[in-house]
Amino acid sequence: MGHFVGSLANRVKLQDEYEQFVLIADVQALTDNFTDPQKVTESVRGLVLDYVAAGIDPEKSTIVVQSMIPAIAELNVYYLNLVTLNRVLRNPTVKSEIEQKGLGESVPAGFAMYPVSQAADITAFEADLVPVGDDQLPMIEQTREIVHKFNTLYGETLKEPKALLGDFPRLVGLDGKAKMSKSMGNSIYLSDSEEEVNKKVRSMYTDPTRLRPTDPGHVEGNPVFIYHDAFNPNKEEVADLKERYIAGTVGDVEVKEKLAIAINGMLTPMRKRMAELESDPKQIEEILRKGVEKGKEVTDATLAKVKEAMKINYKF
Repeated sequence: MGHFVGSLANRVKLQDEYEQFVLIADVQALTDNFTDPQKVTESVRGLVLDYVAAGIDPEKSTIVVQSMIPAIAELNVYYLNLVTLNRVLRNPTVKSEIEQKGLGESVPAGFAMYPVSQAADITAFEADLVPVGDDQLPMIEQTREIVHKFNTLYGETLKEPKALLGDFPRLVGLDGKAKMSKSMGNSIYLSDSEEEVNKKVRSMYTDPTRLRPTDPGHVEGNPVFIYHDAFNPNKEEVADLKERYIAGTVGDVEVKEKLAIAINGMLTPMRKRMAELESDPKQIEEILRKGVEKGKEVTDATLAKVKEAMKINYKF
């Protein structure tokens, strides 16, 4: 069995095939939330709830809190010497994130070094596969570069991971913007109530050229139909809606209503699992305790190999 870290889209599907590590990257979250650490702290439990509700089984997958794994931080320090500042700043994902967040000249150094930090996250667990959205592909490529540089300098020590894209590598935001993001407020959350989902779907961006329900509409690039393709299991219904939308015989209201029904149908069992876990805080703590314990075991072994390869495994 190989190791596996990455995005939620493929985790449930592959947790029976891989030794899977799910990392809660609280240290990385602090790079642009350092003035409000409590926000990050509160998010850790919420992420555990989301993961388990979505089908991540703590008996099959290891959920790890980044800040509690010292080996990751140490690997990050060593990897910083294997990449130039200009190369990191040219990373398309970094450039895009800086622009989206409007950081400009005030971008924290820790934020800009995200690709190196992620390389430490991935290699610490000796990951073979990293499920990501297509916007994260440059990060995986940079990890591979760092691994190649390390192995060239110090001998074959680290694994070169491969990216794994899902059927829907990246979802657009509800507002039609290129990326769904919590910070941009254009997302649907697993914790959203049925009414909250209904309200968000009703407000979704559709085809700006369609002024009346009888106007022929565009399906390609239309967020509502992108979400139908991703979340509506009734493919015949989706095909019918697309045909009628293009012909101008169905309005946005009906298309959105059926999307909300599909999303709520998917979320209902997740909400139930979330409520059960939320009622037992000690269970969340135990999931994290076991995850950190196992995470330390694996990452400490990786760090030991790295330090031996670099000839800094001192025996005093």
